[in-house]
Amino acid sequence: MPVLDRDPSKDLEGSDSLPKLPVPALKDTLDMYMRCMSHLVTEEQFKKTENIVKQFGAPGGVGELLQNKLVERRENKANWVYEYWLNDMYLNNRLALPVNSSPAMVFPQQNFRAPIDSLRFAAHLISGVLEYKSLLDARALPMDYARGQLAGTPLCMEQYYRLFTSYRLPGPERDTLVAQESTVMPEPEHIIVACKNQFFVLDVVINFRRLNERDLLTQLEKIVKMAESEEEQLAPIGLLTSDGRTEWAESRSVLMRESTNRDSLDMIERCLCLVCLDDSSGPDMTDTTRAMLMLHGGGLAKNGGNRWYDKPMQFVVGSDGCCGVVCEHSPFEGIVLVQCTEYLLKYMIGSPSKLVRAASVSELPAPRRLRWKCTPEIHKLLASAADKLQRLVRNLDMNVYKFCDYGKELIKKQKMSPDAYIQVALQLAYYRCHGRPVPTYESASTRRFQQGRVDNIRSATPEALAFVKAMTDGKLTTSDVEKMEKLRGAITAQTKYTILAITGMAIDNHLLGLREIAHELKTEKPEIFKDEVYLISNQFILSTSQVPTTVEMFCCYGPVVPNGYGACYNPQSDHIIFCVSSFRESPQTCSAKFVKVLVQGLLDMRDLCNRCNTGSSATEATKSQTLEMHTQTETNWQSKTQEGPAEQTKSQQPLPQVLVKTADQTKVEAQTQTSSQGEAKDLKSGRKSHEMVKQ
Repeated sequence: MPVLDRDPSKDLEGSDSLPKLPVPALKDTLDMYMRCMSHLVTEEQFKKTENIVKQFGAPGGVGELLQNKLVERRENKANWVYEYWLNDMYLNNRLALPVNSSPAMVFPQQNFRAPIDSLRFAAHLISGVLEYKSLLDARALPMDYARGQLAGTPLCMEQYYRLFTSYRLPGPERDTLVAQESTVMPEPEHIIVACKNQFFVLDVVINFRRLNERDLLTQLEKIVKMAESEEEQLAPIGLLTSDGRTEWAESRSVLMRESTNRDSLDMIERCLCLVCLDDSSGPDMTDTTRAMLMLHGGGLAKNGGNRWYDKPMQFVVGSDGCCGVVCEHSPFEGIVLVQCTEYLLKYMIGSPSKLVRAASVSELPAPRRLRWKCTPEIHKLLASAADKLQRLVRNLDMNVYKFCDYGKELIKKQKMSPDAYIQVALQLAYYRCHGRPVPTYESASTRRFQQGRVDNIRSATPEALAFVKAMTDGKLTTSDVEKMEKLRGAITAQTKYTILAITGMAIDNHLLGLREIAHELKTEKPEIFKDEVYLISNQFILSTSQVPTTVEMFCCYGPVVPNGYGACYNPQSDHIIFCVSSFRESPQTCSAKFVKVLVQGLLDMRDLCNRCNTGSSATEATKSQTLEMHTQTETNWQSKTQEGPAEQTKSQQPLPQVLVKTADQTKVEAQTQTSSQGEAKDLKSGRKSHEMVKQ
């Protein structure tokens, strides 16, 4: 994810002024596909695929026909892949949203000394949300411009306008992303507050005036009091949204039979966002614990029912200081989530809480509790959803680690891209843990184009494999010079693929488009898409995202295959935060082991760079001295003493940590999405669900 320049001028031209996403040449994509998979499958599998691909790409063949249809589609659509991609990555996915698809941003731990403190925080946060929403409504949000590769390119802003106006509606086979773009429908003027598994309507505009912070606090206090009333405790209906998408669609249709439930669903689906006032989850508030609680709420016994996962933005404010935001990923990528949350946290830091009573709305109407009529069938569905969420809670193996030996500044001194360097380190860690390379996903933003979302950077390059083998199998037999050459080769390959992806020339979206256009034409599925290697290519065992922030917070998400890892990282000047996830039910994975091996790999890579720099300095010194010798008289050179270079290999000490930083530009910076989380296919097919995106 890039550091962005912001243009203060209004975004009036919108996406239409941007170019359309290109369709890559068929031959280029097929050649790159074979190169990407050559070292990830057996020789027998590769030879079979080689023949299939050759036939598919032959002149006058199926591939050429589909390619021509894609080019036609490009002429008629703002973005030829957008609908295909949205369905494939998200809406067709039948898995539950928590952990599998929805990423979370974890805020710094708050120190709430009394219950009122968490409500003050929530009121201040809501006030910031309303400020940000007013910028969006006025189309006054500054235009994003990319930095790093292809700096200065304007980026599509459409995703921002879905933050508070969209909703993911469950369907039996495919969900629908409902975006409130019509001017006929009234703008939502309420948020939903979840408290003790109950849902309350908090009107933020009353008598045409936005509530001030004091009024918001008053209303939140009323909501807490209402939620604590035991006589009116209703079933934790929010649990149903944590179920598989097909199951939730069926449960929703059961709920819809009652008019009371229909009204409640309508209020939730049309709200700006959710604010979840969570109960304390216990004394253990490590980064790892807070990350897990943000992703799944801790199950029914804690705050798992205090959510509504279909809404894009759920702000969590725990009475124990565990705070953050859970994001439904289909409307937007990680950069949008980061930009919004950074605005809110900076607003809260820079704008003192305004709790003085001034121009208050007299006699504020009490917030309204949403009612539900629950049949025995609904109670049975709730019990089932609660059991499945609890299994997910037990299954998630999360490890949040702050690597303090160095950060991106040291990497940049090596004239290397920090993102590419960390991607190579992740390849090294996986190889050392499992002895093989695997298909890897890193999101790359295509926001340079109309309606741009993401494509995939395939980080498991042949060059990365050559390096990790040299650092592992050939640790003692390969020279440092060779290892360093292979490291630079791996970083160069990663950088080149990144540029292909951000300019719309990567392979994943193109292959998806060819597959889907064949489906639309109702032709037999081409052999290339039935081939075992294609299925393997979409099993992203390593799902990665760079999510850098300028405010102290971090992003986390779950794996996208049962035997895989989610690896989100936040590089700062002097440290790197890693959030590594896996599933306990897989005997092949262990997040703690992966982190341990990753840390050792990062130290080994630093030491390699230091040794090679030392050797390089010595070589330069020798050259200089040799030149000097030729210009000295015979009597002079005999008295010359040789001096070695300064020692450069002493271990790095952790540097002072800074809470709020100004983000710096790196040569290639990832936006990851997400994912970005990210893209969600189901775990069976292994598409990425959390892209926090590289741009």
